[in-house]
Amino acid sequence: MGITLASDVGGTFTDVVLTATDGRVQVAKTLTTPDDPTTGLLRGVEQVLAATGVQPQQVERFVHATTLATNVILERTGVPVAFITTEGFRSMLALGRQARVEEERYDLAYERPEPPVPLSHTFAVPERIAANGEVLRPLDEEAAARIASDIAALGVEAVAICLLHSYVNPVHEQRLAEIVQAALPEGTTVVTSSSVWPELGEYERATTTLMSAYVGPVMASYLRRLGRRLQDLGITAPVHVMESAGGVLPATLAASRAVYTIESGPAAGVIAAAREGARRGLADLISFDMGGTTAKAGLVRGGRPGITHEFQVGGKGSYGGRRPGTGVPIKVPAIDLAEVGSGGGSIAWVETGTLRVGPRSAGADPGPACYGRGGEYPTVTDANLVLGYLAPDGFGEFTLSEEKARAAIEEHVARPLNVDVIEAAAAIHDIANAQMGAAVHVVTVRRGIDPRGFTLVALGGAAPTHVARLAERFGISRVLVPPKAGVGSAVGLLHADLAIERAKTFLAPVNHLLSCSESRDALGELAEVFEELERAALADLETDKAECIRAVGIRFIGQAHAFTIELPTGPITPGTLRHAADEFYKRYHESYGIELRDPAELTTARVRAVLPAGSQGPPPSAPPPGASGTTGTRRVWLDGAMHEIPTLARDACAPGDTPSGPCVITEPQCSLLIPPGWHGAVDDHGAIVLERSTA
Repeated sequence: MGITLASDVGGTFTDVVLTATDGRVQVAKTLTTPDDPTTGLLRGVEQVLAATGVQPQQVERFVHATTLATNVILERTGVPVAFITTEGFRSMLALGRQARVEEERYDLAYERPEPPVPLSHTFAVPERIAANGEVLRPLDEEAAARIASDIAALGVEAVAICLLHSYVNPVHEQRLAEIVQAALPEGTTVVTSSSVWPELGEYERATTTLMSAYVGPVMASYLRRLGRRLQDLGITAPVHVMESAGGVLPATLAASRAVYTIESGPAAGVIAAAREGARRGLADLISFDMGGTTAKAGLVRGGRPGITHEFQVGGKGSYGGRRPGTGVPIKVPAIDLAEVGSGGGSIAWVETGTLRVGPRSAGADPGPACYGRGGEYPTVTDANLVLGYLAPDGFGEFTLSEEKARAAIEEHVARPLNVDVIEAAAAIHDIANAQMGAAVHVVTVRRGIDPRGFTLVALGGAAPTHVARLAERFGISRVLVPPKAGVGSAVGLLHADLAIERAKTFLAPVNHLLSCSESRDALGELAEVFEELERAALADLETDKAECIRAVGIRFIGQAHAFTIELPTGPITPGTLRHAADEFYKRYHESYGIELRDPAELTTARVRAVLPAGSQGPPPSAPPPGASGTTGTRRVWLDGAMHEIPTLARDACAPGDTPSGPCVITEPQCSLLIPPGWHGAVDDHGAIVLERSTA
């Protein structure tokens, strides 16, 4: 692949990684610039180019992960948008699905959140298509033209169209889009549900289409600006953007389908964890990615990340979950994650005598108090610095002020709780650990999975500081800390495959496909659907060399939710579907503990086209012992007291070294705490594998 640049823009830091054909890796961690994320990104790019002597025109690939789509939805900073649906369903988004959780259940002054688009911008057009695709009522084109005129008067920048049962027959949506587009100024975005995600479930399909229209122009503008700034720097390589399911998309496709990039950054971390595990023969992993704003946990089983086809943006719920009805449902493939608002920048404060940590974050501006950039409130990073877990003399691109961290903890936590600063910092650290444990709990215990047989992988600037204690909470005995763990998500981007998924509703009882006299025709119809999806996916990627992976959604007849079951390669036969049905029954039993063999049905045909990224050159080797950095000691909080323990520079750790706890291993992007009872080993690639003593 030649020289590749990868960048991950987070809420607090922007990470940039450059890798060359010989395996050399150079990293930079800069503060994110919220007003224009490209500014911080370009600063990191310039740093890695200068450090390696690589010329901009030598870069052959640029891969990017961003939280832009998520932030636009959460902060409601998208473009003005109008929504059109079938007559009789105009109030669908206003009614929505609501769930009151946590403290909201008892809030007598609770106010329902505003719908994603106001009723004044919602329109209903006379038409109706049946669930089998039959046209029951033709599209009223005169009414459609009047609606288009009304929308033009609103001055919106995007229009979302979601008509009933258009996933079966999109003819009305397509014609309506033509009428609306003709009445609006050139360049106005018009998005139809049949082009975004043609699956049954009008509400989820509507919100997915609406968010695609809402975010799309913002994403397109951002990617155009990023492309221009890279070209100004001399980088003309194609730009690829991480999508939520762990692949990357060409920038033009990401701009037109911005809703696919909502979980862009978090997905990269799970891909990095899976790759690091595969390199060491570890197939069952828990990815723990803790940055400055949030902590994310994802599960890798059998070497493959779990994928969901519906998730919530801005959802709430216990233990890091996103309960349906608490956010905006998005119906596109995404790596299954649990996320909590507990990162290095999470603010600690006292409310009615109780210490709270997060989800409020100091972000990049002003950042934690110890950054010396005007932050007044204490954060998890401030607590870790006071407890001795972080090195004051270097973190990213600046030094840390222990004096400012102590002052902030004293004023806002220690004094209100009537404890000393060290005890207050330890309490902040422990609460952060408990909240991060909630995310791991969601992806394992709450799904009937015993985490003790998994390896916990630490990624992100704050994860190595907390990972061993987090493993202890769940009885996990092995921890993997990859090289460059502080920029782990960006490293994951380097090896992401070019990929896109297409899906289409295909409702058919499994027994009908297996035993009916017409099964041959039904199987032929299913095969035709797969072929249609494959052609569309390959056209998206503009290649005919991608591997196409087929899957089906299966559920019990009468239930609402389906499992996605991957199909083997080859023709679609009764044996293929019988195997898929058996796998569905197995998955259902694993998930719910109930052994059922009731009649099941197919719901969806899915195709994922994947073009492997190719070889990235040999993996980097660890430097020889003593390459740089020196050992020393530092006072660190352990088990209720301060202790003088050894410190070691990460780049002084050579393959075969066996650091044991208690000790702290430091590097510019993160700091690894090895508590008592843990011992480590440095492998040939510079990763540190920690094992917990059985004693």
